Amino acid sequence: MLRPSELERVKMVDNPQKPEQSPLKIQRVDLPELAETFGDSIDQVFFDGQNVRINFGVTRFDQLKKTASPSARRYPACRLVLTPGAAVELMNQLQKLMTVMIQAGVLKPTAQPPGVKSANEVIK
Repeated sequence: MLRPSELERVKMVDNPQKPEQSPLKIQRVDLPELAETFGDSIDQVFFDGQNVRINFGVTRFDQLKKTASPSARRYPACRLVLTPGAAVELMNQLQKLMTVMIQAGVLKPTAQPPGVKSANEVIK
């Protein structure tokens, strides 16, 4: 049987009090030498229970032959793996980008079907 002083030590280990934490300050640093990867398609998007994986592809056209119809091949270009939080952040940033593209006339606005929620509403 634990004595009262030992019981307090056990409680402190099980439920340590957290000191006040100041918000983390993150400074963004650019890496101009960072390679860019071109993709002209998104081949697959899936969630494995812990991460969101997005496979980007690139299409390469076969050499044209007079007797055959045009053909192409799609190759994997890269795979982006995100935490669920980063995936939601990506969706939010893409929604902002879509708004800008609609305002610029590059995209046409579409009505959102009734009952469809935004990514923030689904996660929270």
